[in-house]
Amino acid sequence: MFRFAKAPACLLIGALLGTSLPSPANEFNDLPEIGTAAASTLSIEKELQYGDAYMRMIRAKMPVITDPLLSEYIQDLGHRLVANASDVRTPFSFFMIQNRAINAFAFFGGHVAIHSGLFLYARSESELASVMAHEIAHVTQRHLARSMEDQAKKSPATLAALIGSMMLAIASPEAGMAAIHATTAASAQGQINYTRSNEQEADRIGIATLAKSGFEAQAMPRFFGRLADQYRYASKPPPMLLTHPLPESRITDSRSRANQYPSRQMSESERYHLARARIVARYAGLDSKAALGWFDREMKSADAVVRTALNYGKALVYIDNDNYPQAHALLDPLLASDPGNRFFIDSATDLDLKQKQYDKAIRRLETALKANPDNKVLRLNLAHALQEAGRMNDSVPILTRYTYDNPDDSNGWHMLSQAQATLGRRDAELAARAEVLALRGSWEEAIQLYIQASQIVDVDSLDQARYDARIDQLRLARQRAAEL
Repeated sequence: MFRFAKAPACLLIGALLGTSLPSPANEFNDLPEIGTAAASTLSIEKELQYGDAYMRMIRAKMPVITDPLLSEYIQDLGHRLVANASDVRTPFSFFMIQNRAINAFAFFGGHVAIHSGLFLYARSESELASVMAHEIAHVTQRHLARSMEDQAKKSPATLAALIGSMMLAIASPEAGMAAIHATTAASAQGQINYTRSNEQEADRIGIATLAKSGFEAQAMPRFFGRLADQYRYASKPPPMLLTHPLPESRITDSRSRANQYPSRQMSESERYHLARARIVARYAGLDSKAALGWFDREMKSADAVVRTALNYGKALVYIDNDNYPQAHALLDPLLASDPGNRFFIDSATDLDLKQKQYDKAIRRLETALKANPDNKVLRLNLAHALQEAGRMNDSVPILTRYTYDNPDDSNGWHMLSQAQATLGRRDAELAARAEVLALRGSWEEAIQLYIQASQIVDVDSLDQARYDARIDQLRLARQRAAEL
């Protein structure tokens, strides 16, 4: 699958992020409703506005993974959990950041970020889901807003400083904690205590969500316990332990709560292990030799499901290094055994295109789309294959519809701008580039590109009316962002 260059990481974004702070609240039906206590400080509508603004900043400043297959997987897993969560008041969106550090965080508006390093540490889908369920609980219980409310009551004079330091703690935990302690000592200690309370609540509600979603409830204390044991004496623990403290009492409490649910024997999730293999092959920062070595070591103790995923990962490494015979030897049997698997279809298409077998790639994707006509991964792959084959005109309708259906996916806009540029449609190219900039919160640059597009087309044409309307929308968005 095509891949785009990612923006460099920037820790300063943490100063603008909502943090995945810990929690107190109702475990489904038996605890009192207190999640709305923060309403006087921050409404749900305002949370959504902040969340949208922060998400645009993250796209601009952090290495967000835009891989369609991985995005599809993490969104599907996240929404399976949300469907079984309590007190859901906002839409949810899940995304991945390319970072080998073990971490996850949530912020305003239902946004949940997962570091790619978490896949390397979690040993099962249930363990990954346990971290996501914990973060979902932070959102549903509105912990950031409630922390703001709590601090407003205790120390209004230091509220602004505390909000900034709380947010900074996500991207740069050491700096964030130092900033908290730089405020008054009483406020700092109160914030830390509130955080611990929130963490226990997020564990409690997250475990309930995990079990209700069909995962292993014991996965959460097992994952957290292993993490605490491994880094107990580390001089530099992972970010997750700085923003999500793991005292023994918390692990004991989560284990006790998990044991209240029936033990569930889970079979290995092939899709999880395929996603994990894809991350190792392409997003773990390993060279080809190191990646192949990792797969070979894992193979020694793997069962059949995991071996399939490990062979898939090795095939990706061979594809990316133009070793086509080795790639075919591993990938062809996988595709033959499971021809509808999108991980295998995507990689087989990569192999076709690398070998300039464009018609074969297009036929493969068109066949797959007959069974799944609305699938985002397949639609993007087909557009990409058409472009590689030089059929830009044929890719434009697919991408036009795709960007209409998925306006927040930069992949579609990038590809559409490239197609329009190749076809010499300057106004349409500028418009697509403007949408990429808008997704990153670069309002002024996006507006200027749309102004240029409007000046190119015929006066009073439908295109000019459309561009001018979009300029008005972007100006309003810029104004709202400035007022946050």
